[in-house]
Amino acid sequence: MDRSRRALLWIIAAPFRLIFWLISLPFRFLGWLIRPIVDKLKQNSVSRFMDEVPEDRPAADAIVDAFENPMQIMEQLEEARKHLLRALLVVVVAVVISFFFTDQLIAFLAMPNGGLQTLQAIQPTETVGVFMRVAVLAGIALATPYIAFEIWLFAAPGLMPHERRISLWAIPLAGVFFLGGMAFTYFLLLPVSLNILSNGFLAQVDTNWTVGSYTEFVSDLMFWIGIAFEFPLVAYALARVGLIDPSALLKQWRLAMVMIAIIAAAVTPTTDPGTMGLTMLPMVVLYFLGILFSYMARPRAVAG
Repeated sequence: MDRSRRALLWIIAAPFRLIFWLISLPFRFLGWLIRPIVDKLKQNSVSRFMDEVPEDRPAADAIVDAFENPMQIMEQLEEARKHLLRALLVVVVAVVISFFFTDQLIAFLAMPNGGLQTLQAIQPTETVGVFMRVAVLAGIALATPYIAFEIWLFAAPGLMPHERRISLWAIPLAGVFFLGGMAFTYFLLLPVSLNILSNGFLAQVDTNWTVGSYTEFVSDLMFWIGIAFEFPLVAYALARVGLIDPSALLKQWRLAMVMIAIIAAAVTPTTDPGTMGLTMLPMVVLYFLGILFSYMARPRAVAG
């Protein structure tokens, strides 16, 4: 009788247990993500972790020791796998979250061309492909800060304390530069380019773009211009570790202008000099800003 009673109570309580399990699932997932970070901070306090000085050894000796003791490489690969897995799971969650606002984001991307009503789909699965493309890109963008933090967490034990702090602050700063490049593309470069592409060539022909080709064009342009806006941070980081000399960058400014012109010609969707010049202008500013950043990094690198 007691066994039957317990079975009946278990059946009655089963739906409530399932509801509790579903509600607690996101918190369990979040705990799984942050547990390694908490454990690491428990083993080494935050200040100790940030101030710990790694063993200063020549790179050649470290490589020789790694080959003599392959387990060290396997341990690092296992650690990298854990960081990569957590970053991938966050990307998946971010993509799922982006599903809720992907329609609004696609409409926002279409605004420089006059809205979604100006676009058309000529393939049965084209709208599905556009939706998934934008959702994945939005999810990656949302997860980028956490991805960068996982990369930093993996590389931090091998950095000097001052490099550790600077690189940690660079994570949100990199996002600001990238968003700045995307905003420049959307609000300044894209309207000019679309106007030229629509009216500058064969004006007597109606331009009816498909939603797939338009979305791919806009997202690729915003992405690569956003990457280009990261140059000052890259220059700072390379100067910090002594891989570039800011005085050499300044002396080679003429060659840099030629390279910027080539990059602008490759990235710019039109062939007119006005749009190309509009693309070159921020790149030139970013180049000299990168020189300034590298000069700021050089004395500290020598001192460190």
